[in-house]
Amino acid sequence: MSRKSERLVNLTIALLATRRYLTKNEIFRSIEGYEGSDESKERMFERDKDDLRSLGIEIEVGGFDPIFNDEAGYRIKPESYALDLGELSSSDIALLSVAARAWNGQAFNSVAHSALVKLQSIGINSDIDSIPMLAPRMVVANDELVNVVQAISTKSPITFTYRSQDLQNQKRSIYPYALASREGHWYFAGLDLGKEAIRTFRLDRVEGEISVGKKSAEFEIPEGFDLFSQGEDAIGSTIATLDVRKDKALALRKRALSICEKGEWDQITLHYVDETSFLDSLLWHLDDVVVIGPTHLRDAIVNILSTIAVNHASR
Repeated sequence: MSRKSERLVNLTIALLATRRYLTKNEIFRSIEGYEGSDESKERMFERDKDDLRSLGIEIEVGGFDPIFNDEAGYRIKPESYALDLGELSSSDIALLSVAARAWNGQAFNSVAHSALVKLQSIGINSDIDSIPMLAPRMVVANDELVNVVQAISTKSPITFTYRSQDLQNQKRSIYPYALASREGHWYFAGLDLGKEAIRTFRLDRVEGEISVGKKSAEFEIPEGFDLFSQGEDAIGSTIATLDVRKDKALALRKRALSICEKGEWDQITLHYVDETSFLDSLLWHLDDVVVIGPTHLRDAIVNILSTIAVNHASR
C-alpha cells in the first residue's frame, strides 16, 4: 500500500472513531503522513478530502460551539460510511475476495493503531464500536478459490491434497457443497468420498492445485446446507474468555456463547478460528476488553500492546 493510500485509510479511521469534530491541527498531529510546511499539509489535506468524497465518503464539517466562530472541525458519521452491495453471486464474492487481499489487515496495522493512540494522548476519546469494518479479513491463500466456486456452481467433484492439523498430507476427493469465510479464512465443505461423510476444509491448507472434475449430476447439494452448522470443531475453533466493559464491544457480544455479569464488566466466552485476525478485532476495543484466556492468547495480546507502547514512545 502506498503512503498516500495508508494516510487515507488512517484519516478515515480517525474521523470515524472520533466522538467530536477534529481540527486540522489535531489531524496533522495524529495522522502519520502529513509532513512539510503548514501550507504543504493544508494542500495534502484538501486533496485527501476530495479523494474521500470521490469515493462516496461524506466528511461532515462543524464547529465546537455554534455560538462562537470556532475553528472548523471534521468527522465522518458511521451511518454515511455504510455500503450496500446488494445481491452478490458466488463469482462476485470470489472477485471481491481477490480485491480484499490488497486491503487485508490495513485497518489494523501498527500505524492505524498509532493514530488512535495519539488521539487519546491529546485528550480525544475514540468510539471504536462505531467504526464499520474497514478492511475485510477475507484471506485468499491462493487462486484455488475460483476453482471451488466453479465446482459448486457446476456440481462437479474436486480432488486436492490437504494438510491436516497433524501436518500430514492426504489426497481428498469430495462433492463440494458450500464455501464461506470466517475469522479471516475461507472454508469449503462437502461429501468426502473416501470417508463417506461431510467434512470441512480450510482453503489455505490445500497443497497445490484443486482439480475440478467433469460436470456431474451424480450429487445434489442438500437444501439449506450451512457450512458452519457442521459444528465449531469441524473448523478447528478455540474458545476465548474475555472481560468486556458494560455496553462496549458490541461486535464481540453478538458472537458470545455465554455472558456472565461482573458489575462494571461482563465476562463472555466465544469461538475464534484464526488467532491473528481475532487479535486484530480485540485490539480495536482498547481497554474495554481484557483477555482472560487461553493463556497463549493473553500472552500474544500483551506482546502486541507492549510493542505498540514502545513504538509510540519512540516517536
